[in-house]
Amino acid sequence: MESFAIAADSDSEKFSLKLEIRLCQKPPIDYIAENNTPLSRLGPRGAFRRLEVGGAMARSAKDRSRLMAGNEREYGERYAQLTFPTASTAQHALARRTELLQALAGRVAVGYGGTKLDCNGLSPGCRICAEGGWSCLFITGRCNCRCFYCPTAQTENDLPTTNTVDFRTPADFVGYLERFGFSGASISGGEPLLSPKRSLAYVRAVKKHFGARMHVWLYTNGTLANDELLRRFRDAGLDEIRFDIGATDYHLDKLRLAAGVIPTVTVEIPAIPEDLSRLKDKLVEMREAGVAHLNLHQMRLTPYNFEHLVSRGYTFLHGEKVTVLESELTALELLRFGLDRNIDLPVNYCSFVFKNRYQARAARLRNGCFIMKGYETLTENGYIRSLTLLGSPEAVTRQMEAFTRQAVDKDLWSKGGSRGKLLIHPRLWGLIDWNDFSLLVGYSSTRQQASMSYRNPFVSVPVHAGKAVIIERARAVADFELRGEDCESYGKFFLIDGKQPDKRDKFTLWAELLPFERGLQGLQDYF
Repeated sequence: MESFAIAADSDSEKFSLKLEIRLCQKPPIDYIAENNTPLSRLGPRGAFRRLEVGGAMARSAKDRSRLMAGNEREYGERYAQLTFPTASTAQHALARRTELLQALAGRVAVGYGGTKLDCNGLSPGCRICAEGGWSCLFITGRCNCRCFYCPTAQTENDLPTTNTVDFRTPADFVGYLERFGFSGASISGGEPLLSPKRSLAYVRAVKKHFGARMHVWLYTNGTLANDELLRRFRDAGLDEIRFDIGATDYHLDKLRLAAGVIPTVTVEIPAIPEDLSRLKDKLVEMREAGVAHLNLHQMRLTPYNFEHLVSRGYTFLHGEKVTVLESELTALELLRFGLDRNIDLPVNYCSFVFKNRYQARAARLRNGCFIMKGYETLTENGYIRSLTLLGSPEAVTRQMEAFTRQAVDKDLWSKGGSRGKLLIHPRLWGLIDWNDFSLLVGYSSTRQQASMSYRNPFVSVPVHAGKAVIIERARAVADFELRGEDCESYGKFFLIDGKQPDKRDKFTLWAELLPFERGLQGLQDYF
């Protein structure tokens, strides 16, 4: 788990965040802590380390152009219908966000690289998600509501699926959870209560196998909930239920049925700008109805909700996906309102950048351990890192002979594909004569597949009798070649000290390497 407190700068509109990160105790994270974290930052399991980060990480012009081009490609001719902020609009919105964050200074815990707040009072499922231990099973794609903000087609009725992998039986899913070390699982859709027998079967199987080791929750719009069905889910072992009350015009009657039956009742809704006043009025009512947690999501544009969101006149933001600017400000305003009025209902703003960065990071960390080689490592952000020495054949031979004389584990180095290459593990950094070599740094990403694509290297991971998951790896970016002082700086910043460079440092590749090594931090840039 991570947490850090906001410290506002009274002399300017800028603010800084002091971050404390507690290393998660999942197997992939253990690997990072034991094998890949810079030596000066290692400590006992659960130890803290501090970082300084800004409230938002401004992207380079090159990165902005890349994201804008990607968004334009996704929406094609319809892209012209989207309203993005002008420079003046973005500046005004950033000032407003800074004002809200300063008002929250010292009152909330901000975590996960500055992307999630308030981290005080997160629901059990949210904590598991943030720590990388969550698997979401989409039990059906069908839904009986037509929420304007829904990002999916709501028409599929295929097999239960997660990460493109389908599961014909609950036993297959249980084997998957066990094999990949999950500690939390959710049942989602569509609307899971449209398939109550199937949903109950998966909940029952997971809880029977794992018991208290696995926290299980269910997402629902609540329209089909009744006393009998809720008690059946309770008896199956359901730990938490999450209601999207936005689908029912914010009515709480079905939610009240679950209070006192399901151990944890959570409301999870998008932060809809035009509903801010109504949500403020609902906070006390939610708490009195038995809601333990309120999760607010940032609204995201997709091809399925495009017409609905555009018709509402929102301002859209560029990013890995297009999001709604006003939605973020609405969530922060509601969080401040609840604290100002001392309403005892924990509010969690789950930003799109949190989802995009940390959920993807967790998947990369989980998958990477199965396909990486002995001389490779996983970065903090979950990419498989390969370090290749480039030099003359004679220099490579001398270095290999030095490794042999020092009885270096042969799994930690490998002859490259040509006579002038040598792949090494970061543990060997101090044994290299850098007068003889330049360095090639490569990053690969991983993903789970239902079947082999045969386009990339892959491994097959058995999870149950007759059921396996395919993990593929592919190059995430073109390799970076470092020479001279840049090699030394790379080792210093990413392998040895682990410190962020200051203005006196001249490591020119810092900004390009950072997303793959540690990941971006802070809330979304506005452009």
